[in-house]
Amino acid sequence: MNILVFNVNWLGDVIFSVPVFRALKEAYPDAKVCCLAVPRVKDIAECCPYIDELIIYDEQGGHRGLIGKIKLVWRLRKKYFDIAFLLHQSWTRSLLIYLAGVPVRVGYDFKKRGKLLTHKVELPEGMPHRSDHYLNVIESYGVKVKDRSCELAVLPEAKMAADRLLAKANIFPHDKVVMVNTGGNWDLKRWPIENFVELVKRLDQELQVKVVIPGAPKDVERAKEIARLSRVNPVILAGKTNLKELIALMGRADLVISSDSGPMHIASCVGTDVIGIFGPTRAEVTGPRGKGRSVIAQKDTECNRDACYKLDCPDNKCMKAVTVDDVMDAALNFLG
Repeated sequence: MNILVFNVNWLGDVIFSVPVFRALKEAYPDAKVCCLAVPRVKDIAECCPYIDELIIYDEQGGHRGLIGKIKLVWRLRKKYFDIAFLLHQSWTRSLLIYLAGVPVRVGYDFKKRGKLLTHKVELPEGMPHRSDHYLNVIESYGVKVKDRSCELAVLPEAKMAADRLLAKANIFPHDKVVMVNTGGNWDLKRWPIENFVELVKRLDQELQVKVVIPGAPKDVERAKEIARLSRVNPVILAGKTNLKELIALMGRADLVISSDSGPMHIASCVGTDVIGIFGPTRAEVTGPRGKGRSVIAQKDTECNRDACYKLDCPDNKCMKAVTVDDVMDAALNFLG
């Protein structure tokens, strides 16, 4: 068989889709399993050990206009896919697969796109974990899922680059390393900066570990401010790694402390222990699903008993409710 999976658009969600590819390879061991995804998740998809081929859908670039979409459809037609599983709920993506002539098309019957599908899947009730939401697509077609955990592979060249960065910062294999991810893809999921300042200081002084602050280029100034206020000189690697090198860094850490974000899920997926600081989101829906152990630091408030996406929240009290003591207690349990 020649199988296509039209994947979702965000790093954390692509990580949650990894069990889909594992289950397909186990159900169809001789099949070629391809992934169709947007450019921003390319590095994550390339670290999924169960994807045989990655096809990029550049919806903001080369495939944005009609001509670009026709070229993509023509390319997919020449692949002669037997079946396509649509994890994304976009009507446009369903149309592309329909026009590509894939004979079996499986996906959620959402936004009246059922007429473009051959196998319509009903949306699950409630709010299941995001990974289960994607697995339900293939399970509805009869594919058995034996392992629901998420995993990513650390690529050798990325590990070498990460090791060089750590050695340059005087961090060596015998050192205990705690990665403190201070970023988040939206502000309400970010712990207050003063909490990170105190946490970094206490990790350094009470546990004598090497504290590393990773992140994207947009996180650099926040990391520098935390380092300046803490006065303990954590190693700042924000803006200095690509996504594959970040995966390798997370695999080197003894512990990762992070809000609900892509780096937290990356750490869990490479088997590293994780403390997840949750506020407006719920671990039941977007909690870590990797091989690493995890503790969720979250306090129930009146407004976050269900996942809350109120972007105009005036006080972000659910994140403020998690104290530095809460996180330090969990860190002590992991690191002794």
